[in-house]
Amino acid sequence: MSFSFSLTGTDLTTERLVLRQWSTDELSAVLDDRRLLHWAEDFPAEGDRGIAGFISEHPECLRETYGQRQIVERGTGLVVGAIGLFWPPTDRAVEIGYGIVPSRRGRGYATEATRALAGFVLAAPGVDTVYANVELSNPASGRVLEKAGLRRVGGDAETARYVVTAADPVAL
Repeated sequence: MSFSFSLTGTDLTTERLVLRQWSTDELSAVLDDRRLLHWAEDFPAEGDRGIAGFISEHPECLRETYGQRQIVERGTGLVVGAIGLFWPPTDRAVEIGYGIVPSRRGRGYATEATRALAGFVLAAPGVDTVYANVELSNPASGRVLEKAGLRRVGGDAETARYVVTAADPVAL
């Protein structure tokens, strides 16, 4: 499977996905609990509602090239999840988070999207590191990050931290 991506306008495109910035209509629909026709039947999931709330509190995310995005299946045009960077970077590091709706899990979408967005942001000025914190009760998320090229570097009793840096030999 290829993990390359291309940038068209503000969309990041991978082999099977488009990582598209949220529109104000999509954000409003999630917040107002309205369904849109271009969403998978189980979108938005709980995490997507949380991200919509975050974006509504931080509207600059809608203007940031490196902000929050929806994950769209290229084959169907359906929104199947969300991924994003918690911008701006702190100490040249930026946090990444993602979620795929249950009906599309197990297809490698989270890995494909994470690898593309991490590779994209590591080429940005002022960013050397992408990281994610994962609850230990969610080992599948840790596997996604490892497959995407991040490595586990520590954590605490409840979470594990994964990172990838621009200097890592892993080709994103």
